[in-house]
Amino acid sequence: MDAPAGPSHLRAEPIDAERLRLEPLRVSHADELVTVLDDTTLHTYIGGRPATLEELRGRFDIKAGGCSADGVQTWLNWVIRVDGCAAGYVQATITPWPEGPRAELAWVVGVAHQRRGLAVESAAAVAQWLAARQVHHLVAHVHPDNTPSRVVAERVGMHPTDVIVDGETQWVRLPRHHKVRSNGPPAGP
Repeated sequence: MDAPAGPSHLRAEPIDAERLRLEPLRVSHADELVTVLDDTTLHTYIGGRPATLEELRGRFDIKAGGCSADGVQTWLNWVIRVDGCAAGYVQATITPWPEGPRAELAWVVGVAHQRRGLAVESAAAVAQWLAARQVHHLVAHVHPDNTPSRVVAERVGMHPTDVIVDGETQWVRLPRHHKVRSNGPPAGP
């Protein structure tokens, strides 16, 4: 059985939260974010290294396109702004799912802006924005040793599962009508 089509009509829009503004990602944001993200400690749990300006522009050009080449995934990306300055980014990758669209959330806050609850506020604002658009199934993948990201996932209402993907625990927030399965994620694509 084919999965239902995803919400390809969704486009990132500005989102205002209590202390911050989420601004839809543009390629030009790379110029500002390259210094915010230029810290090797941000890669402790995800691997890799800080991107160069050209690499970041290339990534943002792809992400700002809004969807995967095959059209299955919808990509929503926002820059986190605090007092007008970029502090990081948050993203939601929407995929079709038999129970309705699901969003995989991810967040990165620059080291200079951490320990202020910005990741929680950003992820919660995106989760609320998605719920208003009928995307209730949330997923995140968090390294078991990444305590700050585990806290973000918990505060957004997610719960860890037994599913491990590339060494990271899958966290989920399921729609209220959905039954939780202990032996893995819900069936789907």
